[in-house]
Amino acid sequence: MFQRYTGKAWEERFLPRLTYREIAGLPKEEALLILPIGAVEQHGPHMPVMTDALIGEAVLTRTMEVLPEEAKVWLLPPLAYGKSNEHLDFPGTISLSAASLQGVISDIAASVAQAGFRRLVLFNTHGGNTDLLNVAAREIRISTGLMVFSLSPGSLGAAHDLLSDEEKEYGIHAGDYETSLVMAIKPDWVHDDQLVREIPDLSGLDFLTLEGRIRFAWVMSDISSSGALGDATQATPAKGELILERCAATLAQALQELAMFEIGQVRSVQREEMIVPEL
Repeated sequence: MFQRYTGKAWEERFLPRLTYREIAGLPKEEALLILPIGAVEQHGPHMPVMTDALIGEAVLTRTMEVLPEEAKVWLLPPLAYGKSNEHLDFPGTISLSAASLQGVISDIAASVAQAGFRRLVLFNTHGGNTDLLNVAAREIRISTGLMVFSLSPGSLGAAHDLLSDEEKEYGIHAGDYETSLVMAIKPDWVHDDQLVREIPDLSGLDFLTLEGRIRFAWVMSDISSSGALGDATQATPAKGELILERCAATLAQALQELAMFEIGQVRSVQREEMIVPEL
């Protein structure tokens, strides 16, 4: 079971547990800092409002256990709050404004750059943060020169063969995927007797989707009465454990690549065509 601030993630790779002199002496050329960003927001009648932040911490805790010791990867303190105003119709949601969240992340990034680090991962576990973080990443790149990466564990494909097609399309909030994970991470935090299945009705619509071809703006109360989207009744702790294991394995490989990445290496070089004079 997940326990906060235990294991290699927090004893060996948690940057703030070091002194400023130790941090000054760290080799930074190939170092990578990770800023976990989650949310505190409602997740239906069966899940804690801490779900997104909890999943982020648990995935990173597990990942650090399998990351090679020589990898220069460091964790920053998790930022639990996100932009969650789409859930404010439900009690317990605590949201930052878009401007506040971007400002906090930008200030953290500026401090990271000031300390001499060169790479920063915005590790996101709340879908409502995604668009903002993509904008923030580019602004940080411009203002600080940092190499900035936006990463969500949900994009790693760890559950591609574990979810139904319907769940992949609509299970975006407190459905099978997230419920299974929390069952594996903190089983006592899930109300098994209140699991819900709620699928929005987009029948008859050829182009509009929740997340895909053509999107429409929504808040959760527009599309769900329970606050959940997906089929949590299909969730199991075993499925969550498998997702967690797969996420950690893939993420450990990805972080090593990010730590070695140099943005200059992807720049294309225009080749001038050789002009052959006519005879």
